[in-house]
Amino acid sequence: MQTASPLNPPPKPWYRHRWPWLLMLGPAIVVVAGVNLGIIAYRGQDAMVVDDYYKKGKAINQDLRRDRAASAMRLGFDARYDPATEKLAGTLSSGGQPLSAPFSIHLAHATQPEKDRKLDVIPDAEGRFSVALPMLERARWQVVVEGGKNDWRLAAAWHWPREQALAIKADALEPAGEPANK
Repeated sequence: MQTASPLNPPPKPWYRHRWPWLLMLGPAIVVVAGVNLGIIAYRGQDAMVVDDYYKKGKAINQDLRRDRAASAMRLGFDARYDPATEKLAGTLSSGGQPLSAPFSIHLAHATQPEKDRKLDVIPDAEGRFSVALPMLERARWQVVVEGGKNDWRLAAAWHWPREQALAIKADALEPAGEPANK
């Protein structure tokens, strides 16, 4: 039987050493991160893909007609978002002349459809408008501006806040039989 001497202290149990805890720290972090990612994946399920592809396919032709109508009208949309006043203000013009017809602005979030917004706008006689828009999240927004009767459409991507202003111009119509140079 050995007795403890001041020169030879008894060995400490394993849990009193720092190395086993340091070695277990990595796997413990991975387990905690895995549980957190599992919770995030369960709570934030992906948006569902469109159920009826056939109807969406037929709607593409209608959208193309609306794009052509916007080109024929030579529409231009300019807007600027002011986060201090939480207002989106700008102008709508047709061939350089103000357009005062009602229209709507759809802001679609790139990944989270519950954050999408629709704004109904009635511009003044000079084509100017100002509409309340609660604070926008930093994201890439798909913007669709549509006529009040859904007879024309302008669309573009907007990277807020990197792009403070948004300008959408309708593409010029190409003469029949001539392909676009792209």
